[in-house]
Amino acid sequence: MDHARADMLAARDRLAHFGWIPRHAEAFRHQPPPPAAAWLGEETENAKAGCDAHPLTGAGWTLHPLGETPQGRIDAHWLDASDPTQRKELFADLPLPMYPGGAVALSDIDARDAAPFAWAHRALCRRGLRLNIGGAEPAGRATPETVWVQLRHQPRSAVEAPMLVIEVQAGVHCVLVETHDREAVACGQAVVQNLRAHIRLGAGATLQHLRCVMPGSDDRIAHHLHVQLADGARYEQGLIANGGQYHLQRQVVELKGERAVASTAGLLLAAGSSLEQQVRLQHTGERTRSSVEALALASGAARAVVNAHTRIAPGAADADVRQRLSGVPTGGQPRLILRPHLEIHHDQVQAAHGATWGALPEDALFYARQRGLDERSARGLIIEGMAHALFMRAFDDVRLIETLDLAGLLRQAVARHLADGSTMPSTTRETQHG
Repeated sequence: MDHARADMLAARDRLAHFGWIPRHAEAFRHQPPPPAAAWLGEETENAKAGCDAHPLTGAGWTLHPLGETPQGRIDAHWLDASDPTQRKELFADLPLPMYPGGAVALSDIDARDAAPFAWAHRALCRRGLRLNIGGAEPAGRATPETVWVQLRHQPRSAVEAPMLVIEVQAGVHCVLVETHDREAVACGQAVVQNLRAHIRLGAGATLQHLRCVMPGSDDRIAHHLHVQLADGARYEQGLIANGGQYHLQRQVVELKGERAVASTAGLLLAAGSSLEQQVRLQHTGERTRSSVEALALASGAARAVVNAHTRIAPGAADADVRQRLSGVPTGGQPRLILRPHLEIHHDQVQAAHGATWGALPEDALFYARQRGLDERSARGLIIEGMAHALFMRAFDDVRLIETLDLAGLLRQAVARHLADGSTMPSTTRETQHG
């Protein structure tokens, strides 16, 4: 019996039985995703008449050294999910998705709403990568060595469901740069990508994770990250993402261990496109800390959503949580939605949240213009400063910022966003101030 195919068919059956994400689902009511047929490859919109281009020929997941830094000890397994044995290894120890229509506790409703994405992924997943980072230190080393690695993904087909599983062993410090910046494709074929990543940090492990996701304007992308932290583990994530026809970045971080720490910072850039970030932090261990920050820039008729939800469980004594969301319209009449939310079930915690929305300060623009900068350069300089401060608070590591040339990455991303906004019809752009 072909167990791999049976598992894929069973996932399709569950999805068909319980249905797709309903329009009233709380987590998705501001940006309803495309229907299940899109993620299962059942749509015919991508089949263009007269197009004789070759299929997409991306390489999937590839590992690369990060500059001159040591790559360290990495055990990598590229797995074919169509093969029963390799599929079993790829999905080993990963939880099954919830049933979309099943009865769940109040705190799990959000996870149930997102479950159809997980079933669609399980039905279509054909390839994945498992990384085991760390292991035994070489003899004679006094302090643990930082593992530096760059992970790139290029689409392999027009509709795909890649998988990534990362295990960071206890006490290991890892720096990971993950990039999704697909190259031009013949025929201009749009990509539908439903990606899932599971990241688990052992006791005392640290992962500094920079993600750059730059889909095409017609792509429909959904990335789902599930992160689990053991005692004393630390997870720091920085996200740079631009919009597409549909683009969802969803992160669920479970702070299970005592004194676990998580921080996320997102620079979201939507120029006449769609982009949503959902961050879900679940504090269950004692003396845990978390921080969520986002800066969303939108122009034209863009729709940008930042949806942050931090839950402090009844046993999570002395938790310390912070949320700070910011939105800046950079032209036209975009729709910016910022939703900070705290769910607190313990009275011995520290918590704060807030959201600000508004144009760039006129006095800062004035002073920049007085120094000879044109309007776009002045805006870019101010936004770069805001973004740099955002990522400095998330990583708090000057060496890391310099090694990754984060300032250069932010400069390129902001310049591209402002340039994309300036190419829109003049009737949709914001009135320029001299």
